[in-house]
Amino acid sequence: MPDTTPAPAQKPPARPFSFRNGNIGVKWCCLLALSVAFTVPLHAMHLPAAILIGPMFAAVALAVNEAHLPIPGPAFLLAQGIVGCMIACSLQVRIFSKVIGEGPLFLGGVMCVIVLCTLIGFCLARWKVLPGSTALWGASPGAATVMTLMSQAYGADMRLVAFMQYFRAAAVAIATTTMARSTTPVTTADGASAFWAMPASWPAFGETIGVIVIGVCLAHVVRLSAGALMLPLIIATGLQDMGLLSIELPPWFLAAGYAVLGWGIGLRFTRATLHYAARALPYILMAIALMIAGCGAMALVLARFKHVSLLTAYLATSPGGEDTVAIIAATTPGVDMPFVMAMQTVRFVLVLFTGPLLARTLSRWVER
Repeated sequence: MPDTTPAPAQKPPARPFSFRNGNIGVKWCCLLALSVAFTVPLHAMHLPAAILIGPMFAAVALAVNEAHLPIPGPAFLLAQGIVGCMIACSLQVRIFSKVIGEGPLFLGGVMCVIVLCTLIGFCLARWKVLPGSTALWGASPGAATVMTLMSQAYGADMRLVAFMQYFRAAAVAIATTTMARSTTPVTTADGASAFWAMPASWPAFGETIGVIVIGVCLAHVVRLSAGALMLPLIIATGLQDMGLLSIELPPWFLAAGYAVLGWGIGLRFTRATLHYAARALPYILMAIALMIAGCGAMALVLARFKHVSLLTAYLATSPGGEDTVAIIAATTPGVDMPFVMAMQTVRFVLVLFTGPLLARTLSRWVER
């Protein structure tokens, strides 16, 4: 008599772990926990962009494991407005008076850094290391967050721009800190503690939020590329210069804005993007080394003819972010802080307003 006992059901093959079908609340808890886990050690290393890079790393880790957590569009736009107001804090007219007094050598140093970085970006684009205008945006000197956000509005791959910009920011921060410590002891930790302990003025904070909201809404109405960042920046700078606004960004508010930006960038990554970035990494490292070495050579010339210390000249020409340079310059004895910040600010403004035009023009040459 044949055996009619049903065969035991076979277990389906185990699937690799994935967040694809996970609970949305669990995904957010994992994102928050990973963000803290990445940010704390980076902040302990005194990396100025830690509050953005940490959440971005956490988002990348979840994104490559298929965790779909789209950041609401309005939140991402408001976070850009926060960055715009943060930048406006350092854009003061009295800084530019330093430029008028320094003359052609000062402006020549600024332009040489921009030309060097643009040429390196053009070569990376020409050799197809990164697609389209992505290399040009990634090589823009300084203003990493701004260039990353603006690049998306002008057709570049924001993920790869972020990869190149923040990799360079970390390398430059290490190089400048090492040079500063080899000259004089740097008390970066005191600057970081003062930043986090800084009290907030609530009336000024309310006015700052109003500028952010108005700027973002206006950008949506006029459909301006990168307007969510640019319009709050322009409005806040103008009001601040006229004495009508005191920009106030409490640390927790600034950290929240950076976290949203980091998540918004990181969650766009895929495994294919990471593989592409890994293949391009040797060329990117070479480009970063050339930028640092080229700016170091310009610093030697500036120190020779301008009669400032080599450390002051190097910080002034450094291709890193303005926030990185500001912290190191402010906490290092013997550095000419007004000279450094004037040169960094002028370069930032030039890159901010000429970057889109340069990227569009040079990308056409790349495609020929």
